[in-house]
Amino acid sequence: MDYRLYLVTDDKIANNELYDIVRSGVKGGVTIVQLREKTADGQLFYEKAKTLQSILKPLDIPLIINDRVDIALAVGAAGVHVGQDDLRCDVVRKIVPDDMVVGISVSNVEEAKLAQEQGANYVGIGSVFPTTSKSDADLLAPGMLEEIIAAIDIPAVAIGGIQLENIKMLKNRGLAGVSVVSAISKSKNPEKSARDLLQLFL
Repeated sequence: MDYRLYLVTDDKIANNELYDIVRSGVKGGVTIVQLREKTADGQLFYEKAKTLQSILKPLDIPLIINDRVDIALAVGAAGVHVGQDDLRCDVVRKIVPDDMVVGISVSNVEEAKLAQEQGANYVGIGSVFPTTSKSDADLLAPGMLEEIIAAIDIPAVAIGGIQLENIKMLKNRGLAGVSVVSAISKSKNPEKSARDLLQLFL
């Protein structure tokens, strides 16, 4: 799994525009896409997931579903990502096939170690910078990013407030990748933004 440029979708964007953003982002170098829907009902979430899967699968780009294990299974997604208040990782592992990727959001060493013990394939660490994309995201304590990365053996992806202006601060920190929302979704040229983000991070 290539986590270098991990796009999380913005559920405030209309469907057709969202699909265009994803296509453009992938052209620019997005390596993995997570569909996050906080307000959509189950059927709408499923339809969006199915459409995204039909776009991404031929391009060999993995689709990750946020929170909804049932929808991830229904559309044959590559994985599912859960937070600290969702189903525990070891429970998710019992439900999904062995080859399905499970990611967990973490903000401290204890959460990261537990995620690894319970079978997570990767962790999303954040928020590394102030963010408006996720209202309940707390900023990481100074030095916590490094502590978490040092404490685990599974890939770590930074998330939260990552933009072209600050992504260089995450370079050479031991991260498998960076996860962005608005840096691509709100860009006038998602393809160029993705390319620039990847270049600055690498």
